[in-house]
Amino acid sequence: MAKASDWQDVGDAAELAKQPLAQVAAGKTLVALSFRDGKFHAISGVCNHYGGPLGDGTVKGDYVECPWHYYKFHHATGLGEPGYEEDRVPAYRAKVAGGRVLVDLASATRRHKTPHAPHPLARRIVRGEGPVRVVGVSTTNMTAKHPRYSTSDALLDVALEHAKTLGAETRSIRLRDLKFRACEGFYSKGAGACTWPCSITQMDKTDQLDQVYEAFVHWADVFLISTPIRWGAASSLYHRMVERMNCIQNQQPTAGKVLLKNKVAAFVVTGGQDNVQAVAGEMLGFFAELGCVFPAFPYIAHSRGWSAEDMENNVRFVRQSEELREGARGLAARAVGLAATLLQGALPVAKHVRGGRKSHALDGLAPAGPRGGRTPK
Repeated sequence: MAKASDWQDVGDAAELAKQPLAQVAAGKTLVALSFRDGKFHAISGVCNHYGGPLGDGTVKGDYVECPWHYYKFHHATGLGEPGYEEDRVPAYRAKVAGGRVLVDLASATRRHKTPHAPHPLARRIVRGEGPVRVVGVSTTNMTAKHPRYSTSDALLDVALEHAKTLGAETRSIRLRDLKFRACEGFYSKGAGACTWPCSITQMDKTDQLDQVYEAFVHWADVFLISTPIRWGAASSLYHRMVERMNCIQNQQPTAGKVLLKNKVAAFVVTGGQDNVQAVAGEMLGFFAELGCVFPAFPYIAHSRGWSAEDMENNVRFVRQSEELREGARGLAARAVGLAATLLQGALPVAKHVRGGRKSHALDGLAPAGPRGGRTPK
């Protein structure tokens, strides 16, 4: 026996015909309604990937492209783009009657999500046995074929070497050696569009910021991060990195998850010009928002002041300063010591309470874990 029709009025035909694609509501069901060659077509308005609003996307050829992560589905059949036809969203019959567009919800075809293994970064966070683990991240840029002396790199290296003498396991990441895309503002499209792992990481296998995510979320207990001062601010590479770390912080309001627990952060800030406290304060503020904790005196810094434009003298000072090296060793010792205390359970884990914080619960956004999904072409 054929199922009964369920025609729902979704709007004025003349108005809807003025736009090639619209997200409309058929009762409680979201529909991506397209208009081409004088005819309306309807498919689900909810993308298979992370629930993106298909009707707010664009029509490219015969396909509706999701505005969140660019997945494509045929505007009439709901089938995925060539090569991904098994991945499909429901399609509905549509008609015009009395100047109104009607969509038959009872005619829905079946949704099918092609199963995919979750991204490796999406695995459960488990801190295995072993010594304190320290990752040093340099955010200094330079020409690869013509390396130069970097004061912030030099002090970071001293800190990492000292961490080894304390029994810590260490890794070093130089952002300048990684090829990674800048943040593309998925959160600005919708809170749920900024995913963990980062949407770019999931879609682009050549993007190498996965090394930073792996170190911060799954491996390291201590982050030692160094930056030069550039026009009174941290380096451009530092800012590119932290913009992409938005996906870590956004798990708090979107999924109720704190990805960084019992993580210690400390910083090395150097520059030929001043503004040390503002740069360090910005870094402390960001990593505090992620859930990190800090040792006493959580950064070391050096600057010869606003009017000190003679960089060769600044480099000479740092090269010759045993005091700065001793400061770097002390920073590493304080960070490693705090991490060891946290790993021993001597300090309670802070409870994540939303009130008064940035990450209030978002109305209407259901927490969602990693869903995998195909890589768009």
